[in-house]
Amino acid sequence: MRRVGTGEWRGWREATEEALYGPSGFYRGPEGPAGHFRTSVHASPLFAAAVARLLCRVDEALGRPAELAFVDMAAGRGELVTGVLAALPAEVASRARGYAVERADRPAVLDHRIEWLTQPPKGITGLLFANEWLDNVPVEVAEVDAAGVPRLVLVRDDDGAERLGEPVAGAEAQWLRKWWPLVSEEVPSPEALSEEMLFDERPFEGARAEIGLPRDTAWAGAVASLDRGLAVAVDYTHFAAARPPFGTLTGFREGRETAPVPDGSCDITAHVALDACALPGGRVVTQRAALRALGVSGARPALSLAATDPTAYVRALAGAGQAAELTATGGLGDFGWLLQPVGIPNPMLEFRTQ
Repeated sequence: MRRVGTGEWRGWREATEEALYGPSGFYRGPEGPAGHFRTSVHASPLFAAAVARLLCRVDEALGRPAELAFVDMAAGRGELVTGVLAALPAEVASRARGYAVERADRPAVLDHRIEWLTQPPKGITGLLFANEWLDNVPVEVAEVDAAGVPRLVLVRDDDGAERLGEPVAGAEAQWLRKWWPLVSEEVPSPEALSEEMLFDERPFEGARAEIGLPRDTAWAGAVASLDRGLAVAVDYTHFAAARPPFGTLTGFREGRETAPVPDGSCDITAHVALDACALPGGRVVTQRAALRALGVSGARPALSLAATDPTAYVRALAGAGQAAELTATGGLGDFGWLLQPVGIPNPMLEFRTQ
């Protein structure tokens, strides 16, 4: 889906908001996110089954309440909440209530028992799960100019061209100083730049950052909707000790990475500084560690099964392949899981380091 660009210069946050969520925005398309990129939810039903097991752990930690909520943030077309509810044991399913939070319209085929909302419900008890939500919360982009000053990056919505705007100020400047510093006393000349300097702590002209303050605010608001339970954010992530020197802003269209042009024709995304989002008591682990703790290992079935039950062996082998994709190093397994308990102990404490 594409809207006609106006040629207006705007900050990346405003331009992305319109391009993704406006009347003709990317996420208004009938195909939904699954038509353009593959998330863990789309990769295998093992993911929804693992989240269902996590919901059961939350249920136990809550003392098995009369009503147990599962909130699917940025639900797309409701694939995750549908899969989670279907995978629950009967006793838990009888008390579970599903919510899909999404700005696009409700799909016609969605189970009528799932409530479709534009904001998370308030005062709930259960599990709020945000899979690849925060990377689509629009943010401003900053870039260091020739004088070493971080400035907001402006973008033209019809072609993605950029230019520098005003210096970053106020709360956004405070966020950068704390979480992604772009200020240096010494700014090297272009001739002095080297491959090693790409990983130097000193910023230089052209160094970029995404200002994650709106994501911190959005996450805090989502967590606040829980009376008791667990909130989980799953996303591409990086940490303060290793921020990428040129940022991570990019686009996706029909399964392929593309230039981020805010005209409604592509997804626009940037990795999430989950360490900045975390509230007191929050913990970030890899998806690989989280899924292994929830029983998704990727281990191949024993060859002896092939002789005794070939059909079961083929099913188990397919499941192992899907589990391997979900936990792969350099792929989905490197995603971060931010675990934020609210009023209960963290129900996921047994993790391997990798």
